Amino acid sequence: MIKGLTLVRSVASAEDFERLMSLFEALGFEHGKGWELDGGKGAPFLAPLGNLELVTGRDPKAPPILVEVTELDGVYEVVKSWAASHGAPAPAEIELQPWKARLFTVEPVAGMVLGFWEWDDPVKGKPAAIEGDLVATGMKFAIVVARWNAVITDRLLQGSLDALLRSGVKREDILIIRVPGCWEIPSAARTLAEQKKYDGIITLGLLLRGETAHYEAIYNEVARGIGQSQQETGVPHAFGVLTCETLEQALDRAGVKAGNKGFEAAIAAIEMASIQKKVGA
Repeated sequence: MIKGLTLVRSVASAEDFERLMSLFEALGFEHGKGWELDGGKGAPFLAPLGNLELVTGRDPKAPPILVEVTELDGVYEVVKSWAASHGAPAPAEIELQPWKARLFTVEPVAGMVLGFWEWDDPVKGKPAAIEGDLVATGMKFAIVVARWNAVITDRLLQGSLDALLRSGVKREDILIIRVPGCWEIPSAARTLAEQKKYDGIITLGLLLRGETAHYEAIYNEVARGIGQSQQETGVPHAFGVLTCETLEQALDRAGVKAGNKGFEAAIAAIEMASIQKKVGA
């Protein structure tokens, strides 16, 4: 069964390699697992979707690498700023394509042309929906993280910070509060939310059934307290408290095999904060 699609492109020099790395990082691509072998190295960058398109009978008039985005105008400004700071040619102007899309191209290194595009009519005849953006420039977030099981919660914290910083949040606009354990998370989150200084609160912790005899009672109260704080203050709270049977399961969910739930919680907080701004909350 087909699982995924990887597009491999060779880069001419180590300098070009680093330039492309900096561009994709500036755009917020997720890093895959890199490799080094026999004097060469690779740096995968991941996207939620990928496809291979074959064309016959006409010139597609499109660059060989196309990146579909949301908020094309914002992406254009990021690429334009990156090009100016790295001495690269400025991106071409955004143009409407015959296939009902808006597109611009850029050549970050010689011989490699990238195209960034979005549908001119993104809803495609479907009912329009308000969705949150993952651009958090100018927003402020607080992270409440439990010290207990720090080998896991520190990984969750790093995942959250990674997501926030990639999305445009300044380091000085992130407040980190460390509490003894999961039981104390709701109280700290409520205190922060009532200050109305933060666009979102991210809660991180770990409850292991094997270590806590009253595991379910604690989890229920922690979940209830965080949910109640969100509902009564109106400030989005992202739930990043893991409940696992074993330490191995927790490690998997903190970046080993099943992604980093701290990263996912921060992304959820950013999206909900964006939605609140869009609906005027």
